[in-house]
Amino acid sequence: MLLISCPNCGPRDETEFHYGGQAHVAYPESPNDLTDREWAEYLFYRENTKGTFAERWVHSTGCRQWFNMLRDTVSYEIHSIYGMGQPRPNLTATSTSPKSEPNKPGEFTQAGDFGQAGEPGLAPGATAPTATTPISSEGV
Repeated sequence: MLLISCPNCGPRDETEFHYGGQAHVAYPESPNDLTDREWAEYLFYRENTKGTFAERWVHSTGCRQWFNMLRDTVSYEIHSIYGMGQPRPNLTATSTSPKSEPNKPGEFTQAGDFGQAGEPGLAPGATAPTATTPISSEGV
C-alpha cells in the first residue's frame, strides 16, 4: 500500500485517493478541426511508460483537490508531488541516490517498502523467528 503525501492534508493511505490518468495531456487548441482519428488519439491514446511517469491524482476522501505525481511504475517509488498547472519537475535535480545501507527495522520510505521490518514481509517492530521462537500458533 502506498503512503501518498497530499499537498494540502499531508501523508495519507492510498485508499483515500483516486488515479486520474496521465498528467500534462494538453487539450487541443481547435478540437472542431480534428479528424476522428486525431480526436480518438487525444481521448484514448496515452503513454505506457515503464519507469518514471507523470500522473494525476485526486484526494477523493479528503480535501478533494487534484495534484500531479511523478511515480516509478515499476518500483512504485514516488519521486515528486506537485500542484496542478505546475511544470513537471526535473528528475535529475530532485532525485537522490539510493541508500547504500539497508533500512533500519521499522523505517519506511515512499519506495513501497514500508510496513516491513528487518526481514521482508514482517510488520513494523517484528523480528524474524529464531530457533528459540516458536513458529506455531499453539498456546496463543
